[in-house]
Amino acid sequence: MKFPRLSPKAMIAALSMIALAPTAAISLPVHNVPAGVSTAADKGRVDPAREMNLTVVLKLHNRANFDQEVENLFDPTSPRYHQWFTGDDFERYAPTPQEYETVRSELEKQGFKVIAADERRLTIRVHGTAAIVEKAFHTELHDFVLNGRSFQAHIRDARLDGTAGDLVDAVAGIERHQARPQLSILKNPRTGLPFSRKVLSTKESLTSFKNSLTDTPLSVSATDSFNTFGGPPTAKFTGTQYAANGKSGALTPAQLQAHYGVPFTAGSTTYDGTGQRIALVEAYGYPQAGSDAGTAATLFGLPPLTSGNFHVLYPEGKPLNPEAGVLTGWDTEIALDIQSTHAIAPGAQILVIASSGQDNEDQLASLLYVINPSGKKGGKPEANVVSSSWENDSEIVSGTLEEEAFNTVLKAGAAAGIAFQFSSGDGGDLGLGTPVGDVDIPSNNPWVTAVGGTSILNDPYSSDPTTTVVTGWGTNFVYLSSDDIVEEPLEGFFDGGAGGGESQFWEKPKWQKSLPGLGRQVPDVSAVADPGTGFPVIITEGGKLTGEVVGGTSLACPVFSGIWAIADQFNGSPLGQAAPLISKLTSTQINDVVPPAASATITKDDVTGSITNAKGKKTSFGPRQIFTEAINEDSGENLSLYTQGNFLSAIYPAIPGVDGLYFAISFGTDSSLTVTKGWDNVTGWGEPNGLNFIQGVTGKTSGAVDKTDK
Repeated sequence: MKFPRLSPKAMIAALSMIALAPTAAISLPVHNVPAGVSTAADKGRVDPAREMNLTVVLKLHNRANFDQEVENLFDPTSPRYHQWFTGDDFERYAPTPQEYETVRSELEKQGFKVIAADERRLTIRVHGTAAIVEKAFHTELHDFVLNGRSFQAHIRDARLDGTAGDLVDAVAGIERHQARPQLSILKNPRTGLPFSRKVLSTKESLTSFKNSLTDTPLSVSATDSFNTFGGPPTAKFTGTQYAANGKSGALTPAQLQAHYGVPFTAGSTTYDGTGQRIALVEAYGYPQAGSDAGTAATLFGLPPLTSGNFHVLYPEGKPLNPEAGVLTGWDTEIALDIQSTHAIAPGAQILVIASSGQDNEDQLASLLYVINPSGKKGGKPEANVVSSSWENDSEIVSGTLEEEAFNTVLKAGAAAGIAFQFSSGDGGDLGLGTPVGDVDIPSNNPWVTAVGGTSILNDPYSSDPTTTVVTGWGTNFVYLSSDDIVEEPLEGFFDGGAGGGESQFWEKPKWQKSLPGLGRQVPDVSAVADPGTGFPVIITEGGKLTGEVVGGTSLACPVFSGIWAIADQFNGSPLGQAAPLISKLTSTQINDVVPPAASATITKDDVTGSITNAKGKKTSFGPRQIFTEAINEDSGENLSLYTQGNFLSAIYPAIPGVDGLYFAISFGTDSSLTVTKGWDNVTGWGEPNGLNFIQGVTGKTSGAVDKTDK
């Protein structure tokens, strides 16, 4: 996916509207018009009959005490360390029944219908029309478009009347952003179809798909020559080859397990997620999710998915159209999440939490369900590990109503011992040209673990064929030859990379005090995300079973969530939020992702070459020049490597032969985000490394019998 760049003027205007706030939520702010209103195209007032749901979040009592008690849950020196909140703990801070009724009555008085209410009295979910919302909250709703994406927002500060208004902390749904999965697929730019897609009609074709995958996509340096219909301009480029054998770069479940060192056996116990429940927050669901995952499990030798370890739950009821997930493109996301989670933690129970919609308020409703599915005061979480590959929109577009609603709910979940993982995004710096303010929601929240992305490659120059090279995920493509034409000057595009950067809304939490900047830094950790080194997914599309390789931080997030479920199993009880524990790990407990060494042969054989024009003038290109002198076909400006130092590149014969398609492809070039030693805004602290990682986050050298129950 390619992301247009905001103009510097628009970027500055948007960033100037974002006020850095403490990690503790504040009361409903007087000024809460979203930042994106100032930069987006206003498409006019919404239809007053438009129906929508709102989640109204009420203020807690003794908020300072609540905040401190939650902080103590993550402080190893506190007697309350990892003593997660129960219903009685929440009750000490909950709004009173009278306060709850005051807000509920006011909402009903305004014309809303209450569709969900919880006994802990934290939230009320209501349904109404745009006209009711505008009247009740004294505002006006408009539709906006920014960078090709539509969203709804209010143009005047929203507030509920009277005493009820004083009791409201935040509201989700007044501003509405269509959430998008953070997945990425290598596609043919001519057709828009995945290079790796294969129709799987027989058992033999399933085996053929499996055999079309390789975890060693790089081969040694070679020279490729090109011309333009037999004449000039001509070109000659030399470098490491990517997918030269026609196979798709991918890690099968067994290879993924080998890379991350899980599952593992210690003594007589296999740590594979047994006894753990992993909730995958999705939109809609799709009918073949279970059967597709079952086919994948059989193909790759994993335990079967059955009614005992796989469930699809619909907190809001099933969608009216059972094909909604297919029609909106969520089927690939859902298939990826289920199959990659099962690959990493094959012993865990997988719960698909399928919402009836795909915007920020739907996502929040699903998260609330996971925290307390029964809605009772003493209810227990549906799962202690949650993976969500949704991102609703970027911080430069969102407003305080959305930010604060997510914060209160996520903090309550963290207090209950739930580990929330969110994808950091697939658009690098989102076209801003800076890591400041380029983060997405809700991965920017201090109560979640933001998962960035990597590329996992082989080293074709090593004498050990199992040697891997891990880079941060960020890829530029430059056309070397297309349709028997050599372009002069070169042209290319940024094809995607892990999201990351510095929040301008949330301050750094305590466990990030050693990091640069003032705002919460994203991501915290990383896993494989590059679609060029992605994960094979089996999915029914158009009534046909197909196989394709998928990546994005939508892959990284469930992979890490599976690893965290194994950590919970090893610990014997829920560890809660992962990020604070990861920040304390030593260099032996997490694999730091760093740029490749300049002295390495694989770096020395980055792509170089030259173009000779019709007048015989020869222009030579070093590895950096190929990716900085090429014109970005999206913006018309030069591509940029910003401050990234060493990286890898290769020649990619995407469609070999005459009238073919050849690229120079880079690995580890993620817009203005930079891979460095230690924490960085592409890969966080790095990748988990099996037992050492598990022992590091648990503080135990031997595993416990799992004690987690629903």
